[in-house]
Amino acid sequence: MPSQLTYPGVYIEEVPSGVRTIVGVSTSVTAFVGRAPRGPVGEPTVVTSYGDYERAFGGLWKGSALGFAVRDFFSNGGSIAVVVRLYRANGVAGKATGAQGGLTLETADEGEFGAKIRFRVDHDTRPPDASLGEVATTLFNLTVYDGGTGLIETHRNVSVGVTGHPRFVTDVLKNASTLVRVSGAAPGTRPAKHAAPTAGQDIWALASLSEPLVGGSDGDPLTDASFNGAGLEAQAKGLFALERADIFNLLVIPPYDSASLTDAKVSDPVHKDAARYAAKRRALYIVDGKPDWTKVSDAITGVASTFTIASEFTKNVALYFPRLMQPNPLKDGQLEPFAAAGAVAGVFARTDAGRGVWKAPAGLDAGLNGVPALEVPLTDGDIGQLNPLGVNALRAISGAGRVIWGARTLQGSDRLASEWKYVPVRRTALYIEESLFRGTQWVVFEPNDEPLWAQIRLSVGTFLGDLFRQGAFQGRTPREAYFVKCDRETTTQSDIDKGIVNIHVGFAPLKPAEFVVIRLQQIAGASAV
Repeated sequence: MPSQLTYPGVYIEEVPSGVRTIVGVSTSVTAFVGRAPRGPVGEPTVVTSYGDYERAFGGLWKGSALGFAVRDFFSNGGSIAVVVRLYRANGVAGKATGAQGGLTLETADEGEFGAKIRFRVDHDTRPPDASLGEVATTLFNLTVYDGGTGLIETHRNVSVGVTGHPRFVTDVLKNASTLVRVSGAAPGTRPAKHAAPTAGQDIWALASLSEPLVGGSDGDPLTDASFNGAGLEAQAKGLFALERADIFNLLVIPPYDSASLTDAKVSDPVHKDAARYAAKRRALYIVDGKPDWTKVSDAITGVASTFTIASEFTKNVALYFPRLMQPNPLKDGQLEPFAAAGAVAGVFARTDAGRGVWKAPAGLDAGLNGVPALEVPLTDGDIGQLNPLGVNALRAISGAGRVIWGARTLQGSDRLASEWKYVPVRRTALYIEESLFRGTQWVVFEPNDEPLWAQIRLSVGTFLGDLFRQGAFQGRTPREAYFVKCDRETTTQSDIDKGIVNIHVGFAPLKPAEFVVIRLQQIAGASAV
């Protein structure tokens, strides 16, 4: 604010430049929703490597395709994933429990993994602090061991029997443990300690030295209701638990509706809701072909008869066919068909990092790592039937391996003539939308007049200018590539009276070269004169 001029002299004032920098959002954060053997239920969890996923959710598992999809994502170039674990109860207590001297613990999350957890109590604590109401019978140490991962948690000087104690055992485990919680009320006095080990004894191998948790259930295979059941959207559960995720750009739902991974698929009702939700979150939904599409004709008829997603949302859906043939480490490396969406999302991320979101994630550079074969070999003629329908082909090319050979959305059917025909065009628009949505929040409640409009034009124009210099748009000059309009034409006095400011942004997208035509002609040699 201006200085208060009270004495003769020189006053220094710092004047803000008026430039509000708009930072581009990430483009390839991928959300995975499915079943896992362990991990937080219904809570979006960010993982940045497959190792992170294994520690949090248990890795590959015969009961779900989720682990395989996440593995393929990271092995093909993915860097950030948001995982939501869903759990379907089966009438058996989902959490394992164990007790020692009145203290009952249960696993933090549902699953049979809890039967591998043990805990130990000892009384080697600090002296009691009378100012906290402590006595000798309120403090103890609790050590928890997960035999499945080897993780050991040590919680020292936890308390029972003292209301409001800063180390009250229930609160400590709730906030600091990923493995266990107190079940029911904590006892009034500390639990009895376990016997002290002698030299060379493994405290986790002897029953007298530690206490096991017993029970727990992995639940039943998921159904449609696990994803989009009545009331789940309002409660932010199931698929809609992603409401608690800050951002995701790609959505993958691995096949779920069968105990056999080979036969599992995603139902059409879930496809519809997933496509609608992806559009709401400005994300692209990556879809796999059905498991019964064992030949090209099945895909041609199936895409029209089974993928009945509302046309307004198909611009945010990309369909890939066929499935991948990969070795299954859980079955001695036997080749089995797996859904391709996780690997495709990884290629998206790799392409974004190397070339930008405006580059089609397809072509010879879009190789699929760890894929020795495809379930259905495709020829040029086969792809010529699928591509006009908006079905993106996965194919084998000599010298390049298995690659993505299509870059269309489900609005990519030639007969629709949609402006959102191509995946990179749609993703570029989503990227710009999300970046501007987040980068213009400062505009709210600012005085709605020309100084504000000039700031908006400068901020948005700078952001688009940076993209132009990176090669994101068509055109030789910025004028040909994009425009930003925010003035008396876009925002009338009536708009101002209603508290509205209108920003009009346009861009000329890059479209992939799908068809390369080479014309070869012989020329006659010149005749001697």
